[in-house]
Amino acid sequence: MEHQFQKHYTREEARALLPQIRQWLTRLVQSRKDLERLEKRLGGLGGSDLGSDLGGDTVNQWIRAIAGMQEILAEFHRREILIKDLERGLVDFPAIISGREVFLCWESDEEDVEFWHDLESGYGGRERL
Repeated sequence: MEHQFQKHYTREEARALLPQIRQWLTRLVQSRKDLERLEKRLGGLGGSDLGSDLGGDTVNQWIRAIAGMQEILAEFHRREILIKDLERGLVDFPAIISGREVFLCWESDEEDVEFWHDLESGYGGRERL
């Protein structure tokens, strides 16, 4: 049977990754806030004197924030773990249940991986494991 994902997680494997995923999500949210703050600062620098240095330090911080986010997003991508909603910390792990490819679904305020849904239904179709 043809599967959409190469990697499939058991509940135990997904559960074991939660501490790391919590950390990554926290860093992503923080990096996004940093980016917004830095972009506001950069937006205020342009225009008046195009010959001036456009805040080299701010630009470097902005580049570092983007690089940090890309690094974390690459970790999710490499593991085929999908971020569905960054603010809520909503994550899907590909899994096989009763021979069907589904997602184990976890939200950052949940203690454990307790829900799943099929590939099409999304969060609204969550069922308890």
